[in-house]
Amino acid sequence: MVTIEDYGKYETAWCPGCGNFSILDAVKRGLVGSELEPHQILFVSGIGQAAKAPHYLNTNVFNGLHGRALPVATGVKLANPDLQIIVESGDGCNYGEGGNHFLAAIRRNIDLTLIVHDNQIYGLTKGQASPTTMEGFVTKAQPEGVASAAFNPIAVAVAMQASFVARGFSGMIEHLAGLIEEAIAHEGFALIDVLQPCVSFNKVNTFAWYKKRCYTLPEEYDATDWQAAMGMAMEWGDKIPL
Repeated sequence: MVTIEDYGKYETAWCPGCGNFSILDAVKRGLVGSELEPHQILFVSGIGQAAKAPHYLNTNVFNGLHGRALPVATGVKLANPDLQIIVESGDGCNYGEGGNHFLAAIRRNIDLTLIVHDNQIYGLTKGQASPTTMEGFVTKAQPEGVASAAFNPIAVAVAMQASFVARGFSGMIEHLAGLIEEAIAHEGFALIDVLQPCVSFNKVNTFAWYKKRCYTLPEEYDATDWQAAMGMAMEWGDKIPL
């Protein structure tokens, strides 16, 4: 029987308080809950702080180019359908450099899970705006504030009728672990956009900021209702549905 210990414990290179720690914990719990042995899984990642996460797991890992994790994962799944493929990287990697591959993966509905660490910033390269950074957000690279509206990956995925779309929060580990289990069990492309703080470079979207706004959908929520899903996808601000 697989346990958390089977996935190892390694020294990390993240800042103290980073949301990546709890996401890593949730991933381990999701893998154990899915009863997957380490040899049955391949993690594929790109470049960035989030992309380091698979390095801290005792399992198979392919670390590719920035933004190119999804095409690699697609190729591996086609070559070895028996492997459980999980792509794990950040918002900049998947929605910026990898945005075209994100759209293609939804359309192809390849059987893999995409976990995006979404801290609304490029953390590895010292805090410039990412595609999901909110309009007006000030960074060293955007001293007058971000001019563009934030990219909404949930709305895009729902609009394209992705077969599994979910949002989690790094501060709700049990909920996130459950989402990961569901995504792994799903046959087809599964997206989990995970909201998390960047304690070094994002002083707006903090743990407390998310904690105040995030709420889980009620049990009676109908996930097959496209119009309702689109409405939830567009909800952002005072309340953020998970």
